[in-house]
Amino acid sequence: MAENATASGRTDLLDELTWRGMLHQVTDEKGLRAHLAGGVRKAYIGFDPTADSLTVGNLVQIMMLRHCQEAGLKPIVLCGGGTGLIGDPSGKSAERELQTEERVRHNVESQKRIFGRLLDFSDRPNGAVMVNNLDWLGKIGYIEMLRDVGKFFSINQMLQRDSVKNRLENREQGISYTEFSYVLLQAYDYLHLHRTAGVTLQMGGSDQWGNIVSGIDLIRREAVQRAGGAGAEDVRVDAFGLTTPLITKADGGKFGKSESGAVWLTADRTSPYAYYQFWLNASDADVGKFLRTFTLLGREQIEDLEKQQATSPGARPAQRGLAIAATDLLHGAAERQKAEAAAAALFSGDVRSLDAAMLGEVLAGVQTGTLARAALEAADGVAILDLIVQVGLVPSRGEGKTQLQAGAISINGQKVAMEHKVTAADVLHGTMILLRKGKKNWLRVNVG
Repeated sequence: MAENATASGRTDLLDELTWRGMLHQVTDEKGLRAHLAGGVRKAYIGFDPTADSLTVGNLVQIMMLRHCQEAGLKPIVLCGGGTGLIGDPSGKSAERELQTEERVRHNVESQKRIFGRLLDFSDRPNGAVMVNNLDWLGKIGYIEMLRDVGKFFSINQMLQRDSVKNRLENREQGISYTEFSYVLLQAYDYLHLHRTAGVTLQMGGSDQWGNIVSGIDLIRREAVQRAGGAGAEDVRVDAFGLTTPLITKADGGKFGKSESGAVWLTADRTSPYAYYQFWLNASDADVGKFLRTFTLLGREQIEDLEKQQATSPGARPAQRGLAIAATDLLHGAAERQKAEAAAAALFSGDVRSLDAAMLGEVLAGVQTGTLARAALEAADGVAILDLIVQVGLVPSRGEGKTQLQAGAISINGQKVAMEHKVTAADVLHGTMILLRKGKKNWLRVNVG
């Protein structure tokens, strides 16, 4: 039996999250442990529809839902179609620009495709469910919200929240009544899901702690009111919260950024190749944490990879294990194998085997040059020495001669000699010629 497995074969959620370093705060750990042992429980996380995709930063929370499902809980994905029209001020130093209803609807629908890759939405008892808070927030009236929700919130306490206090201290920015009221909406989400679906656990990033606690407090206060005003100590409700720590990089850099920008969870934004490369480029200091957070590999597998890494750091076994497991999880083994094949082709120089789309991905960010198609169609073509100087692969003709004589220049992966003439036959996919100096210095010549 696995170290964190229960007698039923399922993992113990809190133990699993603890050893993976994914547990930051819990409202009542002892009470939650007892509660989780009592049957199939429901847990939810909300996702903000600020874009038509999600980034690897959001992946932490999706992995939390996956771990819940592995532990036998029923995960609830809450799409913020209602709250997205307002915007969460948590962690923001300035007022968000309000999105149109059409844009929020589009983003919600676009994000839905991601969750099916990581969660099981089947009809089994702990099959995942997706809900949209616009379905209930869009129906509640202003007077009803003030009477049934607002009366339970203390302005004094709300002013002490970091997301509010920091903005109030900055007089130039401030905070609007709209964003100030956001906490009421998220708290009402938890109350609604608790009443209508029996959800008893809300999770989120560490910046959501205040919102989560507010939701639990609203559930308790509403229960006290229904009990006829009895003291809070006499009313018990099953409502818990936990958060994950902020993911940081050991070098202080921002997590989730690559040279080309944010790393997204959809192939139209970040290709499987670029996604694979992102994880492959993890530092030695970060790879252990990333293996625990962003893969489903077990403790023994991860510790074995870390031992291999310590023995043979140059081979980067932990990074390769991370890239394989993370890419398989999101994009599938077939796409990961294509990414590996593309990387191998780029390393070996055998780029002729790659299609135009994959070439565009593997060569994203490399130096580029241009060449007129008419020059290639001339009787003698273009001398290779002239071309590599013209496009900047070498700084001078003298350097070019030296590199050619040393056999360090290749076209489309094939080494060429001084006398080579570049012709239309060297154009790949009708659009490009790929030059390489040595093993790593690629240059893409766009032919037009």
